[in-house]
Amino acid sequence: MSVRRLHPLLVPAALAVGAVCALTACQSGSASVSSGAPAAPQVSASGAAASAPSDPAPSGSTSSSGSTSSGPASSGVGTRGSGTRGSAPIKAGDTGDSGAAANYAATHPCDMAKLSVHVTTRPGAPGQRVIEVRNAGAKACGLSRYPQVDLGDSQSQDQSRNVRPMVPGGSAAVHPVPAGSTVYAVIDLDPSGASSGTVSGVDEMNVLADGDHMPNADTLNFPLGSGTPVLKPKLGLYAGTVADAVNSMSGADTQL
Repeated sequence: MSVRRLHPLLVPAALAVGAVCALTACQSGSASVSSGAPAAPQVSASGAAASAPSDPAPSGSTSSSGSTSSGPASSGVGTRGSGTRGSAPIKAGDTGDSGAAANYAATHPCDMAKLSVHVTTRPGAPGQRVIEVRNAGAKACGLSRYPQVDLGDSQSQDQSRNVRPMVPGGSAAVHPVPAGSTVYAVIDLDPSGASSGTVSGVDEMNVLADGDHMPNADTLNFPLGSGTPVLKPKLGLYAGTVADAVNSMSGADTQL
């Protein structure tokens, strides 16, 4: 590599500049220029900026203490992935336009690593469970119309006889979940309220947030308790509120 040399005629000019500085008391670095772009923010283990603030949880979502503002009263945790696999800071409103967010979600399925899933008992309806799925990612994503759910014996190796709920009929579609938002699906384990004829041996509910795009390995297992009545259960579509999810569940008419 060649090295460019100063022309001898430039030396007096340099000395002259030094003399001017001596006479005017130039301050070193008084007009300094940054040597490059600002330093990048620190990144946490989850891949998000450590200094990024989290938005407040929306109404009805489960807080870090397990309480809720207007949603279910108590929380259950799955045994695979602990039911709370998403840990990235929330950044609500990735586009600022709900239509654009929905279009983006239609071609970008949710990543299980960026979701948190909880199952709670619906207040006043002990036979119903509310499935809460929160998008903890920085962008909108899409889920299937309803979660994939089955009910069975946690001690049995044979899951082929697990009970599957009825769901509302209709064509396949993607349910968009904006960044930082929670969607709900409600299942009624025994819509008839029968005191006899219920399925025996069911003590666990298995939930896959998106049966259309996620592998079975992402299924979470939630305990129901021994002796929980289960008979012809009904499951509704994902909805933005628990009330809408209940209405959807009431119209379930197609057996999975």
